[in-house]
Amino acid sequence: MPDEQMAGAGSAPAPPGGAPGTPGAPGVPPVAPRPLDPIDRSIMRLLQADGRASIRSVAEQVHVSRANAYARINRLIDDGVIRGFTARVNHERAGQGASAYITLKIVQNSWRTVREQLRELPGAAHIALVSGDFDVLLLVHTPDNRTLRELVLTRLQAIPEVLSTRTLLVFEETDLLDTGPGPGAGAPAIAEE
Repeated sequence: MPDEQMAGAGSAPAPPGGAPGTPGAPGVPPVAPRPLDPIDRSIMRLLQADGRASIRSVAEQVHVSRANAYARINRLIDDGVIRGFTARVNHERAGQGASAYITLKIVQNSWRTVREQLRELPGAAHIALVSGDFDVLLLVHTPDNRTLRELVLTRLQAIPEVLSTRTLLVFEETDLLDTGPGPGAGAPAIAEE
């Protein structure tokens, strides 16, 4: 990983289950996670705020050497604590002006089948199996309400295992990781040497 830029910045997270031979991959028993210390947690917070931060910048901010920061970040990646690096998108500015949380009640024991079908939905951003009055919580972003209506009435309700849905329109949202002006929130950061 070069000092100037985080390895994998802009790359997609590893596929579910991990790469072959890694914990979580089929046939490999899960490994108990290593405990995280305050420096690991600080590194995670910094990278959540700016996934493009340089190793040098991270090291300076958590008061460790670049080699130590590099090793810690790689360990966090190898342990599956950091699953990848991505861009936080303003969905409205990206042409996805309608957002909704959709709750679903599904046929018992059909979670894996339903999850795979939900992954294929255009605009699906987050899928969670939950407890309570419904079984699944789905976050979607669509260009407009007409497209959202079509997604719910045509695509979701056509899934045989989906018993019912309820759509909650998002009027406004706040990204809690948004750090305001500066690298990671505005223009792309230029890594320092």
